Amino acid sequence: MSNCKFIDIAIAAALDAGKEIMRIYNDPSQDFGIERKADNSPLTLADKAAHECIVRHLEPTGIPILSEEGAHLPYEERKSWHKLWVVDPLDGTKEFIKKNGEFTVNIALVEDGVPVLGIIYVPATQVLYAGENSSEGGAFREEAGETHPLPLDERNGRPFTIVASRSHLTPETEEYINRKRQEHSDVRLVSSGSSLKICLVAEGTADVYPRFAPTMEWDTAAGDAIARAAGRTVSDARTGQPLTYNKPDLHNPWFIVEEKGKK
Repeated sequence: MSNCKFIDIAIAAALDAGKEIMRIYNDPSQDFGIERKADNSPLTLADKAAHECIVRHLEPTGIPILSEEGAHLPYEERKSWHKLWVVDPLDGTKEFIKKNGEFTVNIALVEDGVPVLGIIYVPATQVLYAGENSSEGGAFREEAGETHPLPLDERNGRPFTIVASRSHLTPETEEYINRKRQEHSDVRLVSSGSSLKICLVAEGTADVYPRFAPTMEWDTAAGDAIARAAGRTVSDARTGQPLTYNKPDLHNPWFIVEEKGKK
């Protein structure tokens, strides 16, 4: 099956999962059924419904699925997976609970540790980002029936723009921002929830996203594929090497998203 077919399947999965999420989000009788996972992060009915919906779409491909809300098999079993789906059914659960609209559905296809295609769907605004990370591929943003290739032409003399986490700035992030202030005469900070932070750099409305705090593979795989397809890099902040996926430890290192060749 070609990657084009996989993109169609992943888009359909993301759109259907988005409908499930918004059904719960907009139901005035819902309390979201909030539970706490082992790491004290929240889990809602929408996370579960979106996971089940995505699995229904992806299972027929015969490719293993690594989902935040699914079973996390030991590396001894996963290491033979040369191709796998990496899924976050509802990225930004805290934003979902706050009802600020900044949550996404993330679906990526990974081959030999590299994210080769990614879909990020924003159910609250019905904006879709997609990218195929290959020589024939590319990235696009779809909104209101219009499709625009990424990156968009969004610079227009704007300040050097850094994406920062909405929750809090770590000391390391503040130090990074201060270095950029010394390099650029005009620096602007923007905040956003979930994987939208990577999308802002991929589309060109921001220049860099430094993430010096914990994340998991399913938080970044889809955005990583889209960013790479749009000519951006998602690199280990310490080594400068691209992030890899389906590792023994599913945590990501600290990373930086920026335009290729730009420091």
